[in-house]
Amino acid sequence: MQAFSLTLDKFLDHAAKWTPNAQVATAHEDGRIDRAGYADLQDRARRVSAVLEALGVRGGDRVATLAWNSQAHVEAWFAIMGIGAVCHTLNPRLTAEQLAAMVVQSEARIVIASADLAPLARNIRELAPHIARLLIIDGEAEGGEALAPMIDAEARRAVWGRFEETAPCGLCFTSGTTGAPKGVTYTHRSSYLHTLRILQADGMAISGADAVLAVVPMFHANAWGLPFAAPAVGAKLVLPGRNTDGASLARLIAAEDVTIGVGVPTVWSGLMDHIEATGLALPSLKRIIVGGAPMPPALMARLEQRLGVRVQTSWGMTELSPCGVLAPLSSPGDAAVAGRPAVGVDLLLTDADGVALTQQRGVEGHLRVRGASVVARYFGQEGPATDAQGWFATGDLARIADDGVLIITGRSKDLIKSGGEWINPAEIEALVCALPEVSQAAVIGRSHPKWGERPILLVEAQGDISDETLLGALRGRVANWWLPDAVYRLPRMPLAATGKIDKLRLRSEYGVG
Repeated sequence: MQAFSLTLDKFLDHAAKWTPNAQVATAHEDGRIDRAGYADLQDRARRVSAVLEALGVRGGDRVATLAWNSQAHVEAWFAIMGIGAVCHTLNPRLTAEQLAAMVVQSEARIVIASADLAPLARNIRELAPHIARLLIIDGEAEGGEALAPMIDAEARRAVWGRFEETAPCGLCFTSGTTGAPKGVTYTHRSSYLHTLRILQADGMAISGADAVLAVVPMFHANAWGLPFAAPAVGAKLVLPGRNTDGASLARLIAAEDVTIGVGVPTVWSGLMDHIEATGLALPSLKRIIVGGAPMPPALMARLEQRLGVRVQTSWGMTELSPCGVLAPLSSPGDAAVAGRPAVGVDLLLTDADGVALTQQRGVEGHLRVRGASVVARYFGQEGPATDAQGWFATGDLARIADDGVLIITGRSKDLIKSGGEWINPAEIEALVCALPEVSQAAVIGRSHPKWGERPILLVEAQGDISDETLLGALRGRVANWWLPDAVYRLPRMPLAATGKIDKLRLRSEYGVG
């Protein structure tokens, strides 16, 4: 057989040759939508590569991006990775101090930033003085060099793919919701195989007939692989830019005939609020793929009943590139189900000490994962991130049903120890979120002089709902001693930088007795 390196540049090359006019559409804050075919995008990306090479970027060098989901950001991704450099994505919802620490660790000398994020980029540069150049995309800004004129003036198109498939291509730091952020390095081979896996019929099942709205940010966990998956099949890729509120997403879905939307549950809650307030219809939308946080059953019902869409749940982690399991289209939708693993991902349930459970179906255990797109070691660390058999401990508690479907039952670090016994917040949250009035719920432990910890319930609700109604959803379904000692209503649930509920903040504000 012929040698064929599994490198990511091949996806865009394939799209440019076979679906050159399939579009990437980008929304701007002023309402404009820019569109470019894959052939044009490839041409521009290769010229960006030439610009980077002229600035001294070589294979293995890290180049940081601080940008929203846009065509220019996609061009930067392929430009960096195509010449064997490493794209280090930075989350603009973090502080300059946090981001500077990551850039210092990655040693990125060039930062490519969206124009409206230039002030943050300059702050990072002050804290990380080794940064030599700040290149601005999607507008102009002081303190940086606009990349667009440099692309227009560059006549050379760089040659892509002159490196091994095992070469690193991306660097993303974990969100740090349960500890200090750690860097995860992706390789071309791991991301290529991840792309093929999510494209399967029992995965995201994206085809060339689809228009895919990537609300999931490009600056975290590879945007779930969508910038690779869409060109791989010639699907239209729709990018929302900075604005991901319900009204903006609704306009974009309608304008671009979006068929599949991908993002965390909170963005779809905002979309539904807008839909229900305006009576708008979105007939093109067929599916919504959710992940990153548990899917509230009430929100799932609103989406399916009001919009007539199929909601696919999923579970993954930055360390898994990031998709681990997806709910197959062939199975009935269930908000409690994370999904089923495709070939290339294996799951194992263990006890708290990492010993495999004798029975793997129908019991709860600590979830471990291994596969071609699973982290082996964290960036800059010599020791492995896995055990001796290659299993990575996810920190999740889970159950595997008889049909192989994975159900995430909680986070081991979220467990509350009350009177020497464990309480699982995820079980309480799932029952409370099943109430139609509840948008989001969180259960945390509050210190207690007698019991060590006791659970309290925090909810974001629509309209009035009594404490008794909230606790009544739990009575008879969990042990009485699991019932929260107090209920707090929040006008808006605090979210971490990746759209998950910020339990660290909730614990700091409400967890002290």
